[in-house]
Amino acid sequence: MVQIIRVMTLDHKKYQKQLDSLTYTTVTGTSSPRGRIYDRYYNVLVDNKSLKTITYQKSKKTTAKEMIALANTVSPHLNIDYSKLTERAKREYFFAKENEYCDSLVTEEEKEKVSQRKMTTRELEELKITRIPDEKIDFTEEEKKVAFIYYRMNKGYTYEEKIIQSDASDEEYAYISENSQELKGFNTKIDWERVYPYGETFKSMLGTVSTSTQGIPAEEKEYYLSRGYSLNDRVGLSYIEKQYEEYLHGEKPVYEVINSHETKLIQEGSRGKDIVLTIDIHLQQEIERILAEQISYAKTEANTDYYDHSSVVIQDPKTGEILAMAGKKIVNGTIVDNTTSILTSPITPGSVVKGASMLVGYNTGAVHIGERMLDECIKVAGVAEKCSSVLTLGVIDDITALAKSSNVYQFKIAIRVNGQEYFRGMKMNFNQQAFDTYREMYHSFGLGVKTEIDLPVESSGYTSKDKAAGNLLDFVMGQYETYTPIQLSQYITTIANGGERLQPHLLKEVHSSSSTEEIGELEFTTERKVLNTINTQPEYMARVKEGFIAVLNSPGGYGVGYMSTDMRPAGKTGTSQSFIDTNNDGRIDTETITSTFLGYAPYENPKMSIMVTSPDSSHPNSSTNFASLVTYRITREVTAKYKEMYGID
Repeated sequence: MVQIIRVMTLDHKKYQKQLDSLTYTTVTGTSSPRGRIYDRYYNVLVDNKSLKTITYQKSKKTTAKEMIALANTVSPHLNIDYSKLTERAKREYFFAKENEYCDSLVTEEEKEKVSQRKMTTRELEELKITRIPDEKIDFTEEEKKVAFIYYRMNKGYTYEEKIIQSDASDEEYAYISENSQELKGFNTKIDWERVYPYGETFKSMLGTVSTSTQGIPAEEKEYYLSRGYSLNDRVGLSYIEKQYEEYLHGEKPVYEVINSHETKLIQEGSRGKDIVLTIDIHLQQEIERILAEQISYAKTEANTDYYDHSSVVIQDPKTGEILAMAGKKIVNGTIVDNTTSILTSPITPGSVVKGASMLVGYNTGAVHIGERMLDECIKVAGVAEKCSSVLTLGVIDDITALAKSSNVYQFKIAIRVNGQEYFRGMKMNFNQQAFDTYREMYHSFGLGVKTEIDLPVESSGYTSKDKAAGNLLDFVMGQYETYTPIQLSQYITTIANGGERLQPHLLKEVHSSSSTEEIGELEFTTERKVLNTINTQPEYMARVKEGFIAVLNSPGGYGVGYMSTDMRPAGKTGTSQSFIDTNNDGRIDTETITSTFLGYAPYENPKMSIMVTSPDSSHPNSSTNFASLVTYRITREVTAKYKEMYGID
């Protein structure tokens, strides 16, 4: 008795506080608007638009029957799309509505198993649900609509606020608002959706966000729940929206659940942080326009039967910032976006890789700066005769070898790296170390390894396992392995800046959340990230750069005209054999030609690098030898537009 008196009087406050702490419950509202996304000059690329939204929040005392009654009441007043109603959702609705009938679908023995703890209550319910005859869920259209509303009322956790209609009409919004006292749990609020002031420009890379009814993806449920998200939270699903979810997602309002099972706001929600990208949206627009025009024109030319897309990347070689990144594709005569292929679709690069190949020669002593060799058609045992082009180039040095894209110069270097000296008819020995030496150099440029671009998806390209010795000759001229366009962009950027492989990135700045239309205060700026430095002597890198200058500026250079000489350009062209499956039977059946250009300017102090590629832009099995100059035209127009917008100091 004394103890009871003590609890009720002297220690009352202590135990009341403990009780309150045990019964104190908070819930969060629906997702707050996400942060805005800007381009490098603070043009808004992604913003939020207000939506009239109808919500439902279940009270602890509300029964399934009462929820069904509410769903029937509101159904005639909501023009809701119920086309995604699943068979499972129909069964669960029927189970809630006709519980007594469903009870007859299990045996007494099965019910007894629950009391014997051989089966859980949930397992018994599952038996009932799965045994509901199909004819019982052959609903009318009105029943489907009610069932779908009921499904949305139940989705997620009990105390969570559910989205019933995410873009309600004025009439729907007014009906719920005016009758919320009778429609217990139903309410109205202003939600949001993403809008894009520049339309489709760069939209695929900006990514997507889940809808109010989708919530978090099922396959990432554990990841998000462990970070405090709710099942119905809206999250970034792809590309930039997904990559920078941690900054862009808003802070949800927090409510306290009080004794009557109503809620009280205890913390306001806030919009997510704003991010600024490295992209120049106006340059991006121009590049997308040029791609669309040139692809359409190329399809009117001969030998472009299998050609359907081109892509462009422009970077700042000093920082790794991506200024523009665009891919376009023609499908049944219509130009569509294809930018994602820059990250995921490897191509055969061709001669553009010869800068890396030449460095292997210098590093190993297989060739010396200024060394002259005879460019001739070569023949090794077991391999068809290989030449540089239609005409042999005669005796040339390393600069001319790059300027005129001599395959033979690279072949003879590779044979030396392989531990041999060329003579006609020789047998090449297989030397794994030779392959590894070349591959290590290529990897150090980002070829064949992930670039670490700040996006959630990226391919590493294709690395061959074929151990035929003659494949080394294909390797050194870019015909052995495949690389993605973003890898090629990282490669030319590394040459442009003198040997630092920088992480290509799209995030420039993060700003704090702002309650106004203005961008918030700067929180941090992305710093350049050096992934590695090329292992070579400065004079060797300088020599390669001299060769790349000759490609675009010397008489007979194979890249002359790709970029205006007043930009003081450097770079490398590439033409490669490609092979495709034309009838989708899983077998490669047709040879094509892929054209690529990599460059930078001005060569003494690069401000920009450019990657342009056009896979399958021609094919040799034709009555004419015509090859489209689509890569040339795209490069010429894009670099001219860059010069117009930025100038070249």
